Amino acid sequence: MTFMVRYRVRGAEIATNETLVRAVYAQLAEVQPDGLRYATFQLADDPASFVHLAAIDGDGPGPLPGLPAFQAFVRDVRERCEEPPATADLQVVGSYRLI
Repeated sequence: MTFMVRYRVRGAEIATNETLVRAVYAQLAEVQPDGLRYATFQLADDPASFVHLAAIDGDGPGPLPGLPAFQAFVRDVRERCEEPPATADLQVVGSYRLI
């Protein structure tokens, strides 16, 4: 399963969101779960907009929801947002070392 989540945080929440996202990656580096490829991007022309891409092997939610750092990230994400998270399932047409 491959999906994308896009949202826009309030300007005052950019640094908080970045800190929470970096904490997720720090925990992923420690745990190193199998079956997950994950990346987060910040739009260059709009630093309040974030895009998360995830590819999870098999069915099910994958390892992210079980991570305490991810739970902390999603706990109040809607309150940080100017535009709430929108999730889209993606159909991979082609990929070179990304997915």
